[in-house]
Amino acid sequence: MKKITIAIDGYAGCGKSTTAKAIAQALDYVYIDSGAMYRAFTLLADRNGIAPTDEKGLIGLIPQAQISFIPADNGSGFEVALNGLSVEKEIRSLAISAGVSEVSAVKEVRQALVRLQQEMGQGKGVVMDGRDIGTVVFPDAELKVFMMADLETRVIRRKADLIARGIEQSDAEIRENLLHRDHLDTTRAESPLRQAPDALVLDTTGLRFEDQVQQILLWAKECF
Repeated sequence: MKKITIAIDGYAGCGKSTTAKAIAQALDYVYIDSGAMYRAFTLLADRNGIAPTDEKGLIGLIPQAQISFIPADNGSGFEVALNGLSVEKEIRSLAISAGVSEVSAVKEVRQALVRLQQEMGQGKGVVMDGRDIGTVVFPDAELKVFMMADLETRVIRRKADLIARGIEQSDAEIRENLLHRDHLDTTRAESPLRQAPDALVLDTTGLRFEDQVQQILLWAKECF
C-alpha cells in the first residue's frame, strides 16, 4: 500500500489537530502539528521580549529557532520542542494564542517554517494540519481536507482542550481570541487561510469525533 500525504487545513478550534493525530495513529503515519511550530516561535519571541508586531525583531530570531518534535513523556505521540526541550504546555497559554497569528503572518518566519515542514514531509506517510498546508506547504498532497465548525462549537471544543491542559479561560476570552485569529489568518498577505480548490470540505459542527475521523480515513483509502 503506497503512502500518501494528508493535508488538513481549517479555522482555529475546529478540531484539526486532534483529528489529524487520530488519522496518523490509525494509518501509522507521522503527525506534524504546524500550528505548534508557529506557537513555539511565538514563545521564543516572548522569551526574548520581542512583540508579535515587531517584524524586524522576529526575523532576527529565525537563526535561533531550533524547532523539532520529540517523543512525549507519557509515550503518546510527539511534542513540539524548542532548542531540544518540550514546550508543549507553554505554547497553549492565552498570551501565545493571542500573538501567534501576528507572528505567523511575517513572511520570513513563514518561509523558514514552511521549508522545515516540507523537509519533515519529504518521505510521505505524513499527516500535517495548519492554515496553508494544502495551498502552500504540500500543494501536491494526495488528500486535502478543509475543516470548519461554527463559532460556538469551536468555543466549546477549545475550552475543553484548555481544561484538559489545566488552563482556565472564560468563554468570552476564547471567543474573542478565535475571532481575532480568524481575521488575521484570512486577511494576512502571506499564505492566508483559504480552501484549496481540490480540498474536500468537512463541517464538524454536530459531528462526533469518531465520525469525522472515519470520514477522513474513508477519503484517504480512496487515494491509496
